[in-house]
This record gives sequence, structure tokens and C-alpha cells, in this order.
Amino acid sequence: MALIILKLYKIIIRMTTKEIANRLVELCRLGNYEQAVKELYSPNIMSVEPEGVPDRIVSGFEAIAKKGKAFEARIESINSAVVTDPIIADNIFSFAMLMNVNLKGVPSPIDLNEICVYNVEDSKIIKEEFFYKPQDQVS
Repeated sequence: MALIILKLYKIIIRMTTKEIANRLVELCRLGNYEQAVKELYSPNIMSVEPEGVPDRIVSGFEAIAKKGKAFEARIESINSAVVTDPIIADNIFSFAMLMNVNLKGVPSPIDLNEICVYNVEDSKIIKEEFFYKPQDQVS
């Protein structure tokens, strides 16, 4: 009986790619990245950064959380952040994330701009991939 209820629950809460995209944009605009991962990502999530970036490909919640904390630890302050509306095609969506930040140990603010692309399967984000010029991203 419990298995039947669980299956029905999964059917009821299925989200479309458009709903997932809009929810992720909403959470990113609020800065609620951890909530986005918990709510929208598959436990088997794969995250891909451009060539030349340390830990370029990581998988799973723990690795995503570690990567996020490492990024946050470098930020002294966020001066501005813009997340564009998503563009959606089948089970893929993307948006731009444009940030101006002060990094710890860097005297001047810098722009961190990227295109974020997400793949959805079974109402969860299974892959995220970020496109930016790594040389523009200060370590």
C-alpha cells in the first residue's frame, strides 16, 4: 500500500521542464541555491564546468554542496546579480547569470558572467553545465 501511495505522490508532484526552469530562476534570484538543489536536483546530478577549471566534473549532492561552499568562501560581497528568464527546449533549459562581486583578496570588483544549461529527466535536474571563459574567473 505504501508503495502505491508513493508512486501516486510522485505522479502528482511531477513538474514540467518549464515549471522546473521557472522555479530554479526564482530560487536563484533569491540566492536560495541550497534550496534549489534539494528541491529540484536529482541525487545523481552531474555538474560540468569549462575546460581548465579545477573539479571540472562532479556528481552528487555532496560534491555540488562542496563546490558551492568553495565558491561562496571566495566571495566578499555581491554588488549585483541578474538571472535572466529561462529559454526552454524539450527537456533542456538555460539562462544567463550575471554577477558583479568583490572577491576576497582582490582589490577591484569583477564581473562573473555565465550561461547555465540544465537537463531534466523524471521531473528532476540531472545535469547542469556552465559556460564562461575560465581566465575571466579569478581563483
